[in-house]
Amino acid sequence: MTQLRYVVVEGPIASGKAALARRLADHWAVRLLAEAAEQNPFLERFYRNPPYHGLATQLSFLLQRADAARAMLEGELLATPLVSDFLFEKDALFAELALEDDELALYRRIAPAVLRAHPVPDLVIYLQASPETVQQRLERAVASGAMSPLPTGYVQRVHAAYSTFFHAYAGAPLLIVNTDHLDLVEGDDDFGLLLRCISEMRGQRSYFNKGI
Repeated sequence: MTQLRYVVVEGPIASGKAALARRLADHWAVRLLAEAAEQNPFLERFYRNPPYHGLATQLSFLLQRADAARAMLEGELLATPLVSDFLFEKDALFAELALEDDELALYRRIAPAVLRAHPVPDLVIYLQASPETVQQRLERAVASGAMSPLPTGYVQRVHAAYSTFFHAYAGAPLLIVNTDHLDLVEGDDDFGLLLRCISEMRGQRSYFNKGI
């Protein structure tokens, strides 16, 4: 893991971020800090009826991330290097997508009191994919039973929000990876290329696109 002690892998739905974070943690033999979506009791209800369960879903995730940030800042987690599959700042991104105006105003009052501070990653890896690739991955996941169908248009809104967010992101060094022609989970050659990009990265922003 060289000089990196805290690496975040991020990306929207069907980006493969959780699987890549797990593989990086295994490869580097470091701790994995994974988002526990299955521990959010409101998430399935949100997918079925977003307007009625957005605020509860968002606050549940906010509390999860606040607990993780507290543990990291107190040294319990950052005592050893780790890889995470979520970026603390993205909580606000999902709040803007999921909440009505009055709920968003309430969330913005609550969030700073709950998530007072959080550690800054040494590197953020942002996984991109084209709409066609995303659709193919989602269809396979739903067909296999690994994922329930999502509300119409929701995935497209999430991907657009991620693109806007990371276009302006300057909180940590950022490696943007186009995954359309990459298999970073099962493909050893592709994974090796990514590791080389990570080790050779200099400056605040870099790009990895196998098609170029």
